[in-house]
Amino acid sequence: MRCSVVDGGPPMSDAFKHLCSWENLLVAWRTAARGKRGTRSVARFEYRAEEHLHALREQLLAGTYRPGPYVHFHISDPKRRKISAVRFEDRVAHQALCNVIEPRFERLFIPDSYANRDGKGTHRAIDRLQSFARRHRFVLRADIVQHFASVDHAILLDVLHRQIPEGDVMRLVAAIVESGRGVLDDEYRYVRFRDDDLLAICRPRGLPIGNLTSQFWSNCYLHPFDQFVTRELGCRAYLRYVDDFALFSDDKRELWAWKAAIIERLTSLRLVIHGSRAQVVPADTGIPWLGFVVFPTHRRLKGRKARATHRRLRDRLAAYHAGDITFAELDAAIQGWIAHVAHADSWGLRRHVLETLAMYPAQHRRALAARSRKP
Repeated sequence: MRCSVVDGGPPMSDAFKHLCSWENLLVAWRTAARGKRGTRSVARFEYRAEEHLHALREQLLAGTYRPGPYVHFHISDPKRRKISAVRFEDRVAHQALCNVIEPRFERLFIPDSYANRDGKGTHRAIDRLQSFARRHRFVLRADIVQHFASVDHAILLDVLHRQIPEGDVMRLVAAIVESGRGVLDDEYRYVRFRDDDLLAICRPRGLPIGNLTSQFWSNCYLHPFDQFVTRELGCRAYLRYVDDFALFSDDKRELWAWKAAIIERLTSLRLVIHGSRAQVVPADTGIPWLGFVVFPTHRRLKGRKARATHRRLRDRLAAYHAGDITFAELDAAIQGWIAHVAHADSWGLRRHVLETLAMYPAQHRRALAARSRKP
């Protein structure tokens, strides 16, 4: 690892020098702003972008950068989640860091890890699950209890340090990880593991949901587990999306044995699965997966997911009629839903939902009039 001296400061690794470069910060700013330019925080930053980027760069170079406070809110999709949003300048700093270190981990990740990776995503994970269901008789599907709230900071930093030997980069990583300490404490129910002492409950833990780096840290944290399943257990039909994962085999006893081994290995990461929900079942009975029920021959949208989405679309229609959103915003919501459910056998569902959302000319005129009256 080579080091250099910048502006008379202490020795600096080449990786950190690149992280703080104008070129990288400009890319990070544009990436972080993508799809968010209509928000007030982004507009405020971009109004004096050069000044804000200069200040951020100076803080990074001087080692004085510290993440700001989070703004918290809850969503229900369908279960209640606490979302934590950071200042936009923090998003730029996080993106600048990920630009430097993410390629190192991307080379290591297994191909069948689908969350928050370029060229992957929800629909490709669904396609892959269905392809496994067509080739194997049985499946073990499981998910981790309180995944983001349970991530142990000491274990995470050890995993990251294996690929980030630069001390200055790791200090920034540690500051960002530390900023999430306690954010999800109200979501976490303590689990006692073998050999825990009385201070184990005080271990720093938790990755704020909604934080850009949290999605990346999650994949890094579970990478050793992916390696265990694919290499040590020898499962050739395995995939994971965040904390949801599935293993396939033609032998039920093999899958039950793998479940026991998985439970044991996850304790090294201080994680547990929903044991009662992790059952070995025939693949042709339908596999709940990312809002769908996937069969070897077809797919269906989960009933609860369909009802929740229908309610949200009705709310968006009501907001349009009240003049709170534009027709373009309403249309974007509907088109996005259609594109999503088109990945299932959902023609009848789409027709039913769109019929209930039908808009007539008089309604359209009233909505436009209501919008024009707003100050």
